[in-house]
Amino acid sequence: MFDIAVNLADSQLRDQADQVLRDALDAGVEHCLLVGTDIDESQWLGDRAEAWRTPFTAGIHPHYVSAAPPDWQTKLADLICHPRCVAVGETGLDWFRMLSPRETQLRLCEQQLAMAIEAEKPAYLHDRDASHDLYAVLKNFPGIRGIVHCFTGDQAALEAYLDLGLYIGITAWCLDERRGQTLADLVPYIPDDRLMIETDAPYLAPRTLRPRPKRNEPKFLPHIIEGIAALRGQPSDHLAQVTSDNAKRLFDVA
Repeated sequence: MFDIAVNLADSQLRDQADQVLRDALDAGVEHCLLVGTDIDESQWLGDRAEAWRTPFTAGIHPHYVSAAPPDWQTKLADLICHPRCVAVGETGLDWFRMLSPRETQLRLCEQQLAMAIEAEKPAYLHDRDASHDLYAVLKNFPGIRGIVHCFTGDQAALEAYLDLGLYIGITAWCLDERRGQTLADLVPYIPDDRLMIETDAPYLAPRTLRPRPKRNEPKFLPHIIEGIAALRGQPSDHLAQVTSDNAKRLFDVA
């Protein structure tokens, strides 16, 4: 199994990072993609990736683009060259929380996409209530490869991203009876060869787990796969295999 979203540099996980990775492996999660959401986090992951033998992403999340240091492009370019950096991001647009100005989000998203194209690495994309505008930006980068992680959009957004050749990352959001029904209805329509599964740990702990954990961890990925497989009418082992194969293919992980 391959968890394509672990925020291991987050304060909830950072101090227990080694144990989190060990627990994931014990649960059958062979690969964890560690997500960088700003320059400091990306550097922290890069400094440890060889020791952990884990892939990571490097980028600046739309929440944090207004706080990017003046030399962020130089620092990010260095991180992208790291042999275990497999994608540029997390980058994208977030019109839901708007923690950074719209214009700044758009500008740094475009700049990071350009860096992904130049480095010939996929983009690791964030979209919250911004699919129309993110799609418009992506159209300006023909041939861009990547994944829309933690997808929560509607059918129009799903079809638009699939038309661009992007992969779709699905979390336990679709197993949440309070807010996930729309996504649950869409999950069966994602082609096998374009789907990936993620925990987005430590966030989005599955509400279907009993007892409810205080935080999400990659060790819960088998439970999430089981729930998503049920929505798709597929065996869990089939879904685990195809989504892992997809992640290995996009991120060039053996």
